[in-house]
Amino acid sequence: MKSTSPNYKKIYTDIILMQHPNKLDACKEILCKKELTALDVIKLNQTIFKDSLSKKQFEDNQKHRSYDERAIVKILEFQRKNNLNNTQVSSLMNISRNTISKWKKNFIYQIFPK
Repeated sequence: MKSTSPNYKKIYTDIILMQHPNKLDACKEILCKKELTALDVIKLNQTIFKDSLSKKQFEDNQKHRSYDERAIVKILEFQRKNNLNNTQVSSLMNISRNTISKWKKNFIYQIFPK
């Protein structure tokens, strides 16, 4: 049985066109991609909703994020390339420091192959 993910490109295009047409230019580059990654979805979400939601609503939405393996590895590679510690990455990406630490333990061999 094939697992399908939501068509985020269609979802975010509809949201922008119906509710936030003024943010179309800011999101156009991401929406032109053939396939959206988890990081693209997060960036779109921040671009569209950060100004329109209260701080409490935005923080509540952050709690329900999920990352696929490819996104996790990309975040950890970004950390390594930019020589950042867990605290710096967590503040940039709005992810818990504990989550980043857990990811590093679980994905260390994918990031630093022997």
